[in-house]
Amino acid sequence: MENRREFFKSVAAFSVAGMAGVAPGFAAGDASSSSGNQTDDRSYWVSVLNQLSLPVLENLSRRELKKNMPVEAANPADRAKYTHLEAFGRLLAGIAPWLAAQNLSEQESKLQQKFVELSHASLDAATDPKSPDFMNFTRGGQPLVDAAFLAQGILRAPAVLWQSLDAHVQGQLVAALKSSRAIGTPTDSNWVMFAATVEAALHLMGESTIEDRLENSVQRMLGWYKGDGLYGDGKFFHFDYYNSFVIHPMLLDVLAVLKQKNNSFEATHATELQRARRYAAIQERLIAPDGTFPSVGRSTTYRFGAFHALAQIAAMRELSEDVKPAQVRSALTAVIRKMIQAPGTFDEHGWLRIGFYGHQPSLAEGYISTGSLYLCAVALLPLGLPPSDEFWSAPPARWTSQLIWSGEPVPADHAIHD
Repeated sequence: MENRREFFKSVAAFSVAGMAGVAPGFAAGDASSSSGNQTDDRSYWVSVLNQLSLPVLENLSRRELKKNMPVEAANPADRAKYTHLEAFGRLLAGIAPWLAAQNLSEQESKLQQKFVELSHASLDAATDPKSPDFMNFTRGGQPLVDAAFLAQGILRAPAVLWQSLDAHVQGQLVAALKSSRAIGTPTDSNWVMFAATVEAALHLMGESTIEDRLENSVQRMLGWYKGDGLYGDGKFFHFDYYNSFVIHPMLLDVLAVLKQKNNSFEATHATELQRARRYAAIQERLIAPDGTFPSVGRSTTYRFGAFHALAQIAAMRELSEDVKPAQVRSALTAVIRKMIQAPGTFDEHGWLRIGFYGHQPSLAEGYISTGSLYLCAVALLPLGLPPSDEFWSAPPARWTSQLIWSGEPVPADHAIHD
């Protein structure tokens, strides 16, 4: 009980620090509009990570997630079959790099350790067949999606989320991921990346993989490239954020494994990295001077998860030369503040509610439920960088749209050609 009290003291301290310096109003061209200073930005991001993570991991670690998590959806009875793995897998994909981050302040390190402990207990609860929170990895199509996000979290922090697990939890996790193979892989959409990501994690765990679900799935995705950093979602291009939600991040993570498995994939990984860098540069330009961005296409209720690709490229330190880390930090901070602080984003118990800006259930497709919404956590990937990294330590900077709409000189934008 005393340890839990200390945990919540740490949480409260970060929440207060993160909320400090929120500017009630500002000029569009003012870089400080989103960032009181660089220290406040990191504290604020950690407070958001806590706000998103605590309800999910506290309940799951106690094996009470199914008991306590609400299921908001067009058809709650149907989505209750899937929503809990959605919440856990998507959250872990976003917070994994922070769980493994090093050289943190003493206060942040203590908070991190508590979340590592909660994550370990949650992995046990989610994969133990005897647990009341044992999750569905096999029934219906949706579990393949979220087994993949869970696998992606493990790929992003293997030392913390795989190597340091107890042997019995490792065995449960392998069995759970393998069981998702019972779900066939659609070959005409971004779903090919879900099977590939699960297989990549299994390879990391020392398990044999299935070529059609790993190498062949990646080749299918690569075959849908349309140009200038953009892939089709299958044969056709979709004007939505799935190049960011799924395609670039999973291609990068899976190809990083494949090039270790087979060095013939090194050139492919380099090509994909070039494409992802271009797409991230486009994403940075989509963030308006006030921190808004277009709500376009499917799954807009994933909120700032739309910037998964930009966050990943920033976390990899692979931004294009004309996109500086501080401007990405400042832009993403503006987006996250605006969306997190919108009235109605959370219910009275701290769970996310369906919406893009606040509570807007009309925006939800039939596959959206409470658990789906936790994909927003993937925008927090740069928290895996230490506080001393330029992303966090450089002074606040205006992002591209702020510069342009202030009349400042900005380099012309150009497409890339493979």
